[in-house]
Amino acid sequence: MKSLLAGLLLSTTLLTSANAANIGVAMSNFDDNFLTILRLAMQKTVEGKSDVELQFEDAQTDIGKQLDQVNNFVAQGVDAIIVNPVDASATQPITAAATAAGIPLIYVNRQPVEKLPESGVSFVGSNEYEAGTLQMTEVCRLLGGKGKVNIIMGDLAYEAARVRTQAAEDVLKKPECAGITVAEKQAGKWTRISGTDLVTNWLSAGLDVNAIIANNDEMALGAVQALKGVNKELGAGEGKIVVGGIDATQDAMKAMKAGDLSVSVFQDAAGQGKGAVETALKMIAKEPVEQNVWIPFELVTPANLSSYENRN
Repeated sequence: MKSLLAGLLLSTTLLTSANAANIGVAMSNFDDNFLTILRLAMQKTVEGKSDVELQFEDAQTDIGKQLDQVNNFVAQGVDAIIVNPVDASATQPITAAATAAGIPLIYVNRQPVEKLPESGVSFVGSNEYEAGTLQMTEVCRLLGGKGKVNIIMGDLAYEAARVRTQAAEDVLKKPECAGITVAEKQAGKWTRISGTDLVTNWLSAGLDVNAIIANNDEMALGAVQALKGVNKELGAGEGKIVVGGIDATQDAMKAMKAGDLSVSVFQDAAGQGKGAVETALKMIAKEPVEQNVWIPFELVTPANLSSYENRN
């Protein structure tokens, strides 16, 4: 009898596992703070769901490694694939591999440059143009529509860097912001140290601006570090420098609370992670989904900081 019960239990376990929805997740970099929040949100979304299994892989910013991981998912016959691309301009082989196998594909956070197929592939993320617009509009308000600004762009291999920068520059074409000029812009690598290095170089060359904006918070925090290192006053007002970022990470919120960061834009990493998994499950179930699932950006300033201190 005990043997029979054990056998039935094992059979049930195997059946449950066999019927589980297997989703392969290829992340560009586990070490990125924002993407860590996104990844943890995916895991939280399936907590308690015995019928859903997530398999995570870390590409470590290697395009070739990520493609190999996706091909392995295809070979395993997973039910869906979620990809946070290493390079948004190099996703064509990934799309081709998944669609050829008839496996639902969901890109998350970084929108591919390629035109995606009308079915079988979706993108879950936020409109990068909105982020740059919100950021620079607030900086314009703080500067009273006049002054000089330097821009720290992200890695230009990513659409987010290009689009956020273009949006910020478009804001300065508006009549109320036309008195602000871009003194200099250079690309960083999304990291705090790259922001510090760039601003340190600008300071050595005689930095004379009213604001520095960065395409993400990590680079903005690097700028803060460099400016504070030479006792520059931060914030809005005569003789001060406004620093702005994007993502509203918890480190950024601490800097804002300390008066060092004036502007950020909340990018809902948890919302994107949850949305990617939910979209994958809908596609597995053959339910209709939008090709683009937008998670809105939200402006964060000292005035509404308390609402964002524990969001991600």
